[in-house]
Amino acid sequence: MAAKQAEQALVERWRDVLALHARTQCEIDRALHEHGVCASDFEVLDILAQNAGSGDFSYRVQEISERIHLSQSALSRLLARLEKEGLVERRMCPEDRRGVRVSLSEKGRVLHGGVLPVQRAVLARMLSDG
Repeated sequence: MAAKQAEQALVERWRDVLALHARTQCEIDRALHEHGVCASDFEVLDILAQNAGSGDFSYRVQEISERIHLSQSALSRLLARLEKEGLVERRMCPEDRRGVRVSLSEKGRVLHGGVLPVQRAVLARMLSDG
């Protein structure tokens, strides 16, 4: 009986995590919508911005896909849209002609800097323990 209760508690905890994720994702989408981006757009911009201060200003698409929860095809479509909007730049990998490297454009850096506090405020509100 105790094992069954422990299992049920584990399942309920998992469902609570999923619900919190869904609520937080919706709140981020809602807050960023007025800036013309969604949560997935922001995640890609944020990953690219983290690398912007280093000597290498780009990521391979494969490196981005390892850090974001999107299928390879969904990420490719998202990157194509962000490139069309002038927020990212894609180029062939010099070390591997089959690969593609992605970096933030200047427009992408400006947008990321403007929406970063908005996204972080939503995270703070949604994920605070209080």
